[in-house]
Amino acid sequence: MRTVEFETIPTVPTADEVLDRSLRRAAAKRKLKINVDRANEEFVRAVAKAIHDKLKSVVSSFPSFERLPPFYQEVAEILVSLDRLKKSLGAVTWAADQVWVIGSGYTRSMRSAEDTGPKRRQAVARIASIVHQIEDDLIYLNEARNLLRKLPHVSEDEFTVVVAGFPNVGKSSFIRLVSTADPEIAAYPFTTKGVIVGHRKIGKRDRIQFIDTPGVLERPANERNPIERQAVSAIINTADIVLFILDASEHCGYSLDDQVRLLDEIRRLVDVPVVTVVNKADIRGIEGYPAMSTLTGEGVEEVLDLLLTFRKEATKTSLREPPQPETQE
Repeated sequence: MRTVEFETIPTVPTADEVLDRSLRRAAAKRKLKINVDRANEEFVRAVAKAIHDKLKSVVSSFPSFERLPPFYQEVAEILVSLDRLKKSLGAVTWAADQVWVIGSGYTRSMRSAEDTGPKRRQAVARIASIVHQIEDDLIYLNEARNLLRKLPHVSEDEFTVVVAGFPNVGKSSFIRLVSTADPEIAAYPFTTKGVIVGHRKIGKRDRIQFIDTPGVLERPANERNPIERQAVSAIINTADIVLFILDASEHCGYSLDDQVRLLDEIRRLVDVPVVTVVNKADIRGIEGYPAMSTLTGEGVEEVLDLLLTFRKEATKTSLREPPQPETQE
């Protein structure tokens, strides 16, 4: 089960879909009334209620973003722009309220009208106009829903290893070897298009969480694309430890100097340990750094054991921390 409710957001209907569904339901209720005037009044009431309730359900299906963990807030901002999303949700709320006001006003006026047919048609026309005004907002919300529901579940309660480095250095290969994640592996940069999460059981009950980030390029933050900014967000907000992978062979397409500059930047970004490992050591290693080859598997278990030592130390530290004294007013 996900920590956030993105996956449960239903498809957001278009304006025409909202209207068609509501008009069909109202027509069915209208047929139950023998008196024509009462039938017209019931039709308007039913249309207004159905549209009001549907639009309100669209708004309530989205989570309260202010209450989400920082990782989800930042990634949602990157993917869909929270300000734009909130404006669309506000527009849909406004439309729902307007439809209710229009429907209520016309049903009251129809009780004393000599001919309710024209009023029924006027009410439906005004309601349809309101709904069509938010057509773009409904389309945008559905597009946002389709993006957000693909976000992986990132637990705040599990020891988390964020795997970072330049594109094509072997991050996805490492994650696949040590966890349940099954990222796409390919010999070209930017294969990882989003954040991938995997887990590895430790003992009977515990497990650790691995986050495979997209390749982060060593360039100013304002020049990074959305995929790169997702990676930075994952590093800052979720890591208990960062595993930074270097490719000393430079087969990834980036110089070792550039990779080291990115390593230094990440060290400045986080307040957690950064473990640096050289991959593709079957081609070239660097003295003084742990080495592995995700191609041959050599050294991978040793790197995993090294990461687990940090987890054990973090567990011991949390157990040693004394309870905080209560502050007195």
